[in-house]
Amino acid sequence: MLIPCIDLQDGRVVQLERGRRRLLAIDDVIGTAERFASYPLMHVIDLDAAMRRGGNAKLVRTICEWSRRSRGPRIRAGGGIRSVRRARQLLDCGAEQVIVGTAAFRGGRVNRAFLSRLRAATGRKRVILALDCERGEIVVRGWRRKLGLRPDDVIASLEPFCAGFLCTFVDAEGTMRGTDLDWYRRLRSLTRLPITAAGGVRSVREVRALERLGMDAAVGLAVYRGVLR
Repeated sequence: MLIPCIDLQDGRVVQLERGRRRLLAIDDVIGTAERFASYPLMHVIDLDAAMRRGGNAKLVRTICEWSRRSRGPRIRAGGGIRSVRRARQLLDCGAEQVIVGTAAFRGGRVNRAFLSRLRAATGRKRVILALDCERGEIVVRGWRRKLGLRPDDVIASLEPFCAGFLCTFVDAEGTMRGTDLDWYRRLRSLTRLPITAAGGVRSVREVRALERLGMDAAVGLAVYRGVLR
């Protein structure tokens, strides 16, 4: 399944290269969401909140409410979810699941205390954990900080707290050069839980290859540029 992504920064829909250089910006946020109304699932990510540079909470809520009201795509919402309270707010306004990354770790280790509270408050099935990797290492805080950990080190410990994983190959994010299918094959061998692949996916061939691995594909720039529809 192809999952379109709405990344929010400064009140606009954006696409960034490796989380840094802005490649695209769209002012009409709701119009962009409506463009994806026929998809079964959509990711909505608050990049400002992820980078601790403010946030777009009202816009995220508006998209969730639009989806619920119009029976549009199911929403996975993420970006800067650092508390159980914030996760509950997103679920209450219509998100089907929340995507949690940075808060899943503390002191270079899995933050079991937080994840236990989150699971108790929301249920495991409503949590997706993000394993975003650059050069094979997990990165957090808007991909600005490396943890010195690899998915192999933590994925088994994270499984009890989530319904699946969002795994971003940051090295290729926003480059339109294609993703690393071998990396995803290695990830597939680490867990039986569902994996959503992201980062550089640019072709139907890659989407189909990921489907054969049992993975969905979260796609940004290639959809906006009309390569994938």
